[in-house]
Amino acid sequence: MKREATFYETLPDSNRVKCQLCPHYCLIKDGQFGSCRVRQNEGARLYTINYGEIASLALDPIEKKPLKFYRPGTHILSVGTFGCNLTCDFCQNHTISQAHVPTRFMSAKDLAQLACQGEDNIGIAFTYNEPTIWFEYIYDCASLIKEMDRDRSVVLITNGYINEGPLLKLLPLVDAMNIDLKAFNNDYYKRLCGGSLEPVKKTIELAAKACHIEITTLLVSGENDRLEEVEKIASFIGAIDPDIPLHLTRYFPNYKLKNPPTDTAFIVKARDLAGKYLNHVLMGNI
Repeated sequence: MKREATFYETLPDSNRVKCQLCPHYCLIKDGQFGSCRVRQNEGARLYTINYGEIASLALDPIEKKPLKFYRPGTHILSVGTFGCNLTCDFCQNHTISQAHVPTRFMSAKDLAQLACQGEDNIGIAFTYNEPTIWFEYIYDCASLIKEMDRDRSVVLITNGYINEGPLLKLLPLVDAMNIDLKAFNNDYYKRLCGGSLEPVKKTIELAAKACHIEITTLLVSGENDRLEEVEKIASFIGAIDPDIPLHLTRYFPNYKLKNPPTDTAFIVKARDLAGKYLNHVLMGNI
């Protein structure tokens, strides 16, 4: 379903629009899409084409998100659409993040009602692909959920690549986030992910003041599997709050990247080093 997007401007004396949702600030010509592939310029107005379009829906353990320290032992309704504003060469969900896949439409009201049902469900997690590019739908759903049942949780599993204005509008409705901090150098973000580091750091700093957060770093062999890199990540997070959990996750070959799986002995060393700065460091995919 198409719906006019928020956070954009029409350039004067031009049929182009400038999207302001994420740090790409895409300049989009009439008929074309932004880098996320879900925001399209039609007649100098920006539309989101994935509003209410659901590609994946499941009831998952909260630990699978991964959120280890937010309402552990519970389940959460998990939902995603298609598209992403990054292009990670190792994406585990590239079949939906990098393609336009079959979907089923569900109104914000219907999804909110579903999220508020069931004793074995604590709320909703927007996950699988990048949720922030689904901004309008998430905002509408989350607002309705909080009206229906304040005890239901709204969770985002995100790459953190969003501008400050949209993030601050969304955060009052969010209870928990897992944010990918893919590396601690801009070259890695640019070369392997098609993004940049600083906006993600800003998202972490702002979100930590507003809700429960946990951080995930995928340790990719031959790329960011260096103790110096892990120490920078842990030091950065620890300076914000040493109680923020860090998930150090083992990489396996996926999508475009064929590097060998991460050495598990390195991940153990990385955990021990990060533990000098943080109180909760976990290993994943081991």
